[in-house]
Amino acid sequence: MTIQTHPEPSSPGPTPTEAPNRVAAGLLDPTMLLTSLPDAARKLDPRVMFHNPVMFVVEIGAVLSTVTVLTGPSAFAWIVVIWLWLTVLFANLAEAVAEGRGKAQAATLRRAKTETVAHLLDGTEVPAPQLKVGDRVVVVAGQVIPGDGDVVEGVASVDESAITGESAPVIRESGGDRSSVTGGTKVLSDRIVVEITAKPGESFIDRMIALVEGASRQKTPNEIALNILLASLTIVFLAATATLQPFAVYAGAEQAVVVLVALLVCLIPTTIGALLSAIGIAGMDRLVQHNVLAMSGRAVEAAGDVDTLLLDKTGTITLGNRQAHELIPVGGGTAESLADAAQLSSLADETPEGRSIVVLTKRGYGLRERSDGELSRMSFVPFTAETRMSGVDLHDQGGDRQIRKGAASAVMKWVRDNGGHPTGEVGQTVDAIAASGGTPLVVAERAGGRARALGVIHLKDVVKSGMRERFDEMRRMGIRTVMITGDNPLTARAIAEEAGVDDFLAEATPEDKMALIRKEQEGGRLVAMTGDGTNDAPALAQADVGVAMNSGTSSAKEAGNMVDLDSNPTKLIEIVEIGKQLLITRGALTTFSIANDVAKYFAIIPAMFGGVYAGLDKLNVMRLDSPESAILSAVIFNALIILALVPLALRGVRYRPSSASEMLGRNLAIYGLGGIVAPFVGIKILDLLVSQIPGIG
Repeated sequence: MTIQTHPEPSSPGPTPTEAPNRVAAGLLDPTMLLTSLPDAARKLDPRVMFHNPVMFVVEIGAVLSTVTVLTGPSAFAWIVVIWLWLTVLFANLAEAVAEGRGKAQAATLRRAKTETVAHLLDGTEVPAPQLKVGDRVVVVAGQVIPGDGDVVEGVASVDESAITGESAPVIRESGGDRSSVTGGTKVLSDRIVVEITAKPGESFIDRMIALVEGASRQKTPNEIALNILLASLTIVFLAATATLQPFAVYAGAEQAVVVLVALLVCLIPTTIGALLSAIGIAGMDRLVQHNVLAMSGRAVEAAGDVDTLLLDKTGTITLGNRQAHELIPVGGGTAESLADAAQLSSLADETPEGRSIVVLTKRGYGLRERSDGELSRMSFVPFTAETRMSGVDLHDQGGDRQIRKGAASAVMKWVRDNGGHPTGEVGQTVDAIAASGGTPLVVAERAGGRARALGVIHLKDVVKSGMRERFDEMRRMGIRTVMITGDNPLTARAIAEEAGVDDFLAEATPEDKMALIRKEQEGGRLVAMTGDGTNDAPALAQADVGVAMNSGTSSAKEAGNMVDLDSNPTKLIEIVEIGKQLLITRGALTTFSIANDVAKYFAIIPAMFGGVYAGLDKLNVMRLDSPESAILSAVIFNALIILALVPLALRGVRYRPSSASEMLGRNLAIYGLGGIVAPFVGIKILDLLVSQIPGIG
């Protein structure tokens, strides 16, 4: 008889969308707008504006128009000048609002950066800012960790809510991959010795504050290239406008400086020029909202271009806590005797696997708890890396009995060493479980001087729900997924097929990971991976997008270009989606801006030259009221559309997994067509309103 149970998988932890959101200000929240206005005004400084060539030209035009109006004022000219300045202000406001959300996040982080006194290991005390790399400090329960470092002695429960927003404490201990601690977090229990690894002013929180505020944000290569393109288009229109005045005089349609500036501002790509910086800042901010710290905007952008995802099996694709799924007796034995032996060998096993075996035998076979008298006659044998098995020795009146449970090869060797002869049935059962993606544990006993195998326990590492669908989405996006695992090839293949990944690397070593990343990159592909241990650091540094877990070692966090504060390996998929959303948003708004400029020709050109060249009146398809109302309506629309698109720039264009060609087609249909239609509708409505102003209509 074979009993199967399907234990409920434990929760994999909060998903990124459930991660604490410490900045709740809505898009274009009135409070955020008011607090951002002073920053927007300060950005009018030409030294700041110079870094945005498109808007710098608009500001120069606004200055020239202002000077001209002061010498020959008119209602039309004054209104144009006001809206030219508002165009520059709205562009600055978009960037200021994006930065303002980061500053709100930084304010929360600063509360964690306290002026703490550090207790050095030699008994002296120094202010935390004076700590040097290599100093060792003692931190006990109730004290704040004074600086970033690694635990070199002890184990403690640490409150990291100031960094992650998660109230549940975490365990940090010396050795292993959970030794890293962050300055500003609080020790809740026990005592640890921390070796400082960060210089003053270069702590994790310092870097987070600088990055979320945008102070250290550097433009990415693609952003720089787009800026160059926009600047080139601006220069072309600037040259065309400069030659237009002599031509206009020759044609008998002399134009005022204000009109020429209005023409230039409406025809250069002001919309994307105004929003480009805000899009980049908002992309990093979206990562912060998901509790991911990007060390550079380039990393976010690279995430959007990733071709290959390397994902650890345990904790990312599977829940990571293997559960007893089935008991399979062998050699003619009964399921009941196997269940009894399996329970006895697991009573002292505190691992999730051991506890699940006890639960399975209790629920499936009704085995009761052992009495104190029975337990007193047992000697438990703990698991060791050398023996790869554990068990129990029972000292009964009828003679001693030994039970062992563990890896198949180790237990089979124990059986042979104790006079037994394992049958082929055991090997077949073990291979079948491994081929299905499970982990086999063999149970054997020695009684009467001879050992024999009783059966096999099937441990199942449950694949997280929805993973196949997620990988299908990745495939539609053109991303290849590779599962990394230390399991044997049979087990790895089975889990890879169940999860739906494209490929797998079994029995992987750090060297194997590096070789795989280099192989992918040599093929022209961008690679993303996660890691938390010191042995992951080389691969994290080699990957184009390396996401280190905050719970991992300092070397891993230094090697990666992103840090996941929630230490959730699955977050890598969300990071790729956020990166793609950034690229899509930039492309969509660039398409809209250029289409927008083309449509505005039909308002500006007929207004300027319709009176001289009658044929141009055919281009006045909007049937605008007068040249003045047409020019003014176009300038007003040009400013308002920037303000209207700020929420989209900050929120990002909605992302749907699809191929590059499908995304391009959708962007052209929505934002290309929308960029052409919107000015026709908007300028016409504004013309109806503006024409009512005395002296304009």
